Amino acid sequence: MTRHLVQATLLALAAATPAFSDTAPKDVVFEEGAVAQSLTGKPGNPEEGVKVMTTNALGNCVACHVVGALPDVQFPGNIAPPLDGVADRYSEAQLRGIVANAKMTFDGSFMPAFYKTDGFIRPGDGYTGKAAGGELPPILNATQIEDVVAYLVTLKE
Repeated sequence: MTRHLVQATLLALAAATPAFSDTAPKDVVFEEGAVAQSLTGKPGNPEEGVKVMTTNALGNCVACHVVGALPDVQFPGNIAPPLDGVADRYSEAQLRGIVANAKMTFDGSFMPAFYKTDGFIRPGDGYTGKAAGGELPPILNATQIEDVVAYLVTLKE
């Protein structure tokens, strides 16, 4: 009985370990806008990255960016640079930094910080006095960031 309990405990700890290995948004280290270390410690899934990029409730990158490799996307945006060839222009670390918080690379960018939880301007304070306090959850989690990066590094000319 004890042996089964120990095995079950070890199995539960092993299953929970990936959740504990994610880098928290406040602990991300930016070096000139780039984030060298994976946020999850494991490679992202490019197919899941496409889902994040094309899903309105997630990244919805295609609302602003055209991606020639995704011709079936309806109504792609054109207010941000096309992502075709982005892997030729930026390293994986630079892409991770841009997706996590583009403002660390491009000061004044209107691209949302997808992996940030604090330091936001809260207009509700000035207008209604009812802005939410404290940290907000990031738009994307660490796995979703890595999935998007995994897809972006495939976009070469």
